[in-house]
Amino acid sequence: MDGLVEMVVESVRVHMLSNRHVVILKDAERDRYLPIWIGAWEASAIAMRLQGLTAERPLTHDLFASTLEQLAVRIDRVVISELAEETYHARVYLDRDGVEVEIDARPSDALALAVRSEVPIFAAEAVLEQAALGGDPDEDADDEDAEDANAVEERQARRPQRRLPLERVGEGIVDPRLDLFRDFVNSLEVDPGAGGAGGGGKSGEPGPAA
Repeated sequence: MDGLVEMVVESVRVHMLSNRHVVILKDAERDRYLPIWIGAWEASAIAMRLQGLTAERPLTHDLFASTLEQLAVRIDRVVISELAEETYHARVYLDRDGVEVEIDARPSDALALAVRSEVPIFAAEAVLEQAALGGDPDEDADDEDAEDANAVEERQARRPQRRLPLERVGEGIVDPRLDLFRDFVNSLEVDPGAGGAGGGGKSGEPGPAA
């Protein structure tokens, strides 16, 4: 497709201190990476599929994909189409009986649908020219940590690609199973004087659903 570059989801990562999430798209043919900050729920939705995890009951993106399938509507592709005022825009292309329908979407939702339906992901070349990084974001940030300020400034001046905004990416992979564990631990009221293996939860309150 003219002006479009095929991408793959390289990883979903979380900055451990701020708990901000980012999905990293990689150019399928070149060493270019496109980082897109997304919400925690959308990050979990994408990461679950990448890790082969399935929710006990359908999540929102699962429901939407299943609904389209039942209506004989096929997701053909998704496109990261524009970057305007620090905000990414995406388009989801649907096909029903040869008729193409184009839908505006957030990139996170579009990517969550794409990984579920296993359809191609594209980015506009204009978006890559604005925001793509020439290497893995973590490796680039680590290199800068080891250099003095003058060396970093000189290297950034020579490099046309935009840096990952605000902060560098942590190494952690989002695992949605940890959210349930964290919520359960935070709900406990531990009595420091209580011994034994008994729980510290409030008496009479049910635990989390299995």
